[in-house]
Amino acid sequence: MLSDLTYLEMCDYVKKLGLPAFRGEQIFNAIYSAKKLEEITNLPKSLKDIIESDYPKYKVANKFVSKDGTQKFIIEFWDSNIVECVLMKYKYGYTLCVSTQVGCRMGCKFCASTLNGLARNLSSGEILGQVLLINKELGGSEKNRQITNLVLMGSGEPLDNFDNVCKFIDLVSSSKGLNISQRNISLSTCGLVDKIDLLAQKDYNISLTISLHATLDEKRAEVMPIANRYSIKEIVDACRRYYDKSHRRVYFEYTLIKGVNDSVEDVKRLRNLVKGLNVHVNIIPLNEVKERSLKGTTRLEAYKFADALKEVGVSATVRRTMGEDIEGACGQLRNKIMRENKVKNNHN
Repeated sequence: MLSDLTYLEMCDYVKKLGLPAFRGEQIFNAIYSAKKLEEITNLPKSLKDIIESDYPKYKVANKFVSKDGTQKFIIEFWDSNIVECVLMKYKYGYTLCVSTQVGCRMGCKFCASTLNGLARNLSSGEILGQVLLINKELGGSEKNRQITNLVLMGSGEPLDNFDNVCKFIDLVSSSKGLNISQRNISLSTCGLVDKIDLLAQKDYNISLTISLHATLDEKRAEVMPIANRYSIKEIVDACRRYYDKSHRRVYFEYTLIKGVNDSVEDVKRLRNLVKGLNVHVNIIPLNEVKERSLKGTTRLEAYKFADALKEVGVSATVRRTMGEDIEGACGQLRNKIMRENKVKNNHN
């Protein structure tokens, strides 16, 4: 797919077609403006016919707007697979949360993305396509970027799609592309230790976020199957190596689940785990998934947990809840649409 290509790769592509380099720039700019092939006015029809099979075919299939202003988009790809991305507006600008896979195979019980397993990986250009489409929705183009920050925290485990995610980071941060600073990109992982170490070798300036959600391996294994592969200590040690290489602060996501990971002892264990590491803990009140039996704590309890962490010297905040009325948590809206389509098809 042509959106998988860097600027130089695009120039090589048109060169192999026997065309001048400026045609590559025209195609590149059209893709980064999220133009459909028929909307490109500066390419001859003969060239459009040649590139038609490789030209990206993703689109915004649906859009939902929360009462708090959060926007959730359903993105549909060439094979009718869909993913979600969420646009959040802050004082500093727009943050877009993108998906890296169609579904997920990690099996975390608090996340709706895993309910139907992994359908397939997204290519680097399909991950990029989400950014380009939403940039266009905001009135932007390849020369007029509206999105400030990116979070790889939608459907999928980014490090389970390692090569495509790395190529995406290269594409989206390129000065020839949208030129989003790597310092404004955050990657969230459930803790694939081997891939964290590989990521450290990339010398990116992105922020690493770990979905921790427990302080004991046996408790973590109850909600996150990856805990059977990597211990919490192995993950934290990998974070220390990542910090030593990147000098970038590491973030831990900690979703509070009632009676599972919200005790005073959890505060003490979390403090001991991160001792000596430049870390910030994001406390997240559980956004309950209908298909799961897990119960969340109240926001008041979440603030008390964060305060307890701060009292023992751990930087912590409670994440602002956004988009609840449009099923803003990872995978919830996609699963709802899939259920509705299944019912609709069964009635036809």
